[in-house]
Amino acid sequence: MRIRLFLALFFTCFCAVYAQTKVSGYVFDENKEPIAFANVIFSGSTQGTITNEDGRFYLESDETWSGVTVSFIGYETLKIQLEKRINYDLKFTLVEAASQLNEVFIVSGKQPKKNNPAIDLLRKIWEHKRSNGLKQFNQYQYNKYEKLEFDINTIDSALIKSKLFKGMEFVFEEVDTSKVTGKTYLPIFVNEAASKVYGDNVLKKYKEILQGNKNSGFSDNQSLIDFVKDLYADINVYDNYLKFFDKSFVSPLSRTGINTYNYVLADSAYIDNKWCYNIIYYPRRKNELTFKGDFWVADTTYAIKEINLQASKSANINWVKEIYIEQEFEVLNDSLFLVKRDYMMSDFAPSKKEKSRGLYGKRTTLFDNYEFDIVKDKKFYEKEVNYYDKDVYNRDDAFWDENRMEQLSKDEKGVYKMLDTLKTVKKFKNLYSAGTVLASGYYEFNTLPLDYGPVFSSFGYNEVEGFRTRVGGRTYFGRNDLWRIEGFMAYGFRDDKFKYGISGKVLLDKKTRLIISGGNRRDIEQIGASLTNSTDVLGRSFASSGIFTTATNDKLTNINLTTLAFELEPAKNFTLRLGGSYRTLESASDTFSLDYYDPNSPTGISSEIKQYETELLMSFFPNRKMTGFGVERTAANDDFAQIFALITKGVKGRHNDNFDYTKLQFRYVQPWQVGGFGRLYTTIEAGKTFGTVPLGLLSVIPGNQSYFSIYNTFSQIDFYEFVTDAYTSVHVEHNFNGRLFSRIPLIKKLNLRAIAGFRTVIGSISQDNIDLNASGLVYQAPSEIPYYEYSFGIGNIFKVFRLDFNFRGNYLDEVKNPNVRQFGITGAFGFSF
Repeated sequence: MRIRLFLALFFTCFCAVYAQTKVSGYVFDENKEPIAFANVIFSGSTQGTITNEDGRFYLESDETWSGVTVSFIGYETLKIQLEKRINYDLKFTLVEAASQLNEVFIVSGKQPKKNNPAIDLLRKIWEHKRSNGLKQFNQYQYNKYEKLEFDINTIDSALIKSKLFKGMEFVFEEVDTSKVTGKTYLPIFVNEAASKVYGDNVLKKYKEILQGNKNSGFSDNQSLIDFVKDLYADINVYDNYLKFFDKSFVSPLSRTGINTYNYVLADSAYIDNKWCYNIIYYPRRKNELTFKGDFWVADTTYAIKEINLQASKSANINWVKEIYIEQEFEVLNDSLFLVKRDYMMSDFAPSKKEKSRGLYGKRTTLFDNYEFDIVKDKKFYEKEVNYYDKDVYNRDDAFWDENRMEQLSKDEKGVYKMLDTLKTVKKFKNLYSAGTVLASGYYEFNTLPLDYGPVFSSFGYNEVEGFRTRVGGRTYFGRNDLWRIEGFMAYGFRDDKFKYGISGKVLLDKKTRLIISGGNRRDIEQIGASLTNSTDVLGRSFASSGIFTTATNDKLTNINLTTLAFELEPAKNFTLRLGGSYRTLESASDTFSLDYYDPNSPTGISSEIKQYETELLMSFFPNRKMTGFGVERTAANDDFAQIFALITKGVKGRHNDNFDYTKLQFRYVQPWQVGGFGRLYTTIEAGKTFGTVPLGLLSVIPGNQSYFSIYNTFSQIDFYEFVTDAYTSVHVEHNFNGRLFSRIPLIKKLNLRAIAGFRTVIGSISQDNIDLNASGLVYQAPSEIPYYEYSFGIGNIFKVFRLDFNFRGNYLDEVKNPNVRQFGITGAFGFSF
């Protein structure tokens, strides 16, 4: 094995050296201080790079070069001969040019905003940006080729010899070196896609038709592809803010850029027969979501010819050490510049230390064959592709030879073969299964079309059941299954009872997405944790279990629920759901009651609610992007609004049902990206019940008795503290993404994030419903003045933890509200960028 490994490494090194020139090192001034943004190019070529904040650079070419040239404004140009093809850790010292010191700006510290030629050019870019690119035309279309890649980086002998890769050493035959960072890397995933794109600026419509897709061998990796695409959304460098990793970075071309960046006019030259100016930019402050880099701008059209953006290491973003973006624009005529190539690379790592190991996530996009002002009917843009076309995912080599705008490197070609081999290795299968469990919550059985899970629901605890264990599973042939069956069985050790649930759904028509679903569940649940019922018959609220709580969680309900529903999507992102349900509700605890006065009962009081309901749910998700074609799909983005309108009708007299009523409910959820000030989440809910119903059918304001921060609940309210038949609630939460803490000197290096929240509700309860109540619970509704609470939070503690400090604003009378909680601390774990 050692001989084979040695031969593999030797072969890799030989291939890397042959016909290549590689140079890395540092650039210093005479005081041994690093020089940032110095130009380093191969002598006699246009191939080059700039140094980073530490003066470090890496330069690579497939050609053989004999020297490099290092230059920087205010310093004498340095030319160095290279004695060999590979030269690492060189150290260059630049000498100040005395004759130029009074004529140039030195790129260090804050640059002037007045009398700065770079900023004068920036203003010209603002004036002309709407006349550059696709916005000049009413309609446009073009071909698009996209390549996504994941690589393990910083490959060294320690990793190669580690137990993790024992038995899989052959993968290191594909090791290469990054042209951006100079680090070795091993490609582990490649996905290619060829598409035809259509757009209409008049109708404000966009459509992308996938013509071919090829991946590196994983049979079910669409979630990974969607994840990367969502992270690397298409950007327009002319926009004021550029979204990466769900955060808004200030663009160097932004109209607010003058207050965010330093700009320096560094050079001028002909590029594709166009005279262009080179501007270097870097952030004025640390710990903000900003870039550093340079761009070339044409002198008459003031269009961007080339630009590169690199996120500053101090940017408040987790798990990402480097973000690097390159865009090249094609000159079609004197006034038309269009994107030709778009390259993005991120270095995902647990630490931002230089030697830390991580993953490269890369996306390369190329554009070609632009055509303009070819009108397409509006219906063309609205027509959806609702079926899985196997031919698109099985294109032959001839198709890719014709549609691949950039040839794969030797290492990328080797990935396809390497991963096909890797899939046969048992150890890799086990690692892949472990990753699948973490991502989906289900364990896949390779020999059966079944998944076990969700694994994270296997254990629980509440006051009634005590310790609870659960086993469950689902059918799974693939992500585009047209039908699916799920089920579970649970057992509580304190109440000594079994619970179960089973559900199924089938997609009957792909075009309209007609789905029929149904199921039955017998379980114990906290029904006072949400204002609206879940459409998932197996759905169980998080509040139904909890070991550590602020108060006794004994107000639980035995529920026996049977459902049948039809769902339809007549228009994109608009769904209609017509369903019927029959439920039986009864208290699961001796200390809690759902009793109500019943003249038909021998005792005059009934404890069990039997109710048949029909419901019509209308849902709209503007700008939602879905992936998949089966009965279950997943959202590829999370920045869309959610609008729900629900009409529920309870009819008395059928199947021994008890009550006749109508319930109307509405909910509107909206995320807002507030430029560089973070992200705002708002939720508005309102509802009204017409008719007389007992406690189990009323609208209980959702409390939170756990120590976890749960959005859309009230942290300082206990379960069943407020009961209503009419309500309106508002939830507002804003995450400043480090905008505030980055300005506080002593703590800005911690990359903490400030969070503020406000929650309020107003509601009422009718006298008829009060008179029907025999539960012993005194109904109270926030009818006189709205109840409110507010919170201040600190997020990104150790990158994974958040603390919220919650304050109750009113209803503090301990006579009416015994054991009132005026203040509480909640927290949450989560992985976010």
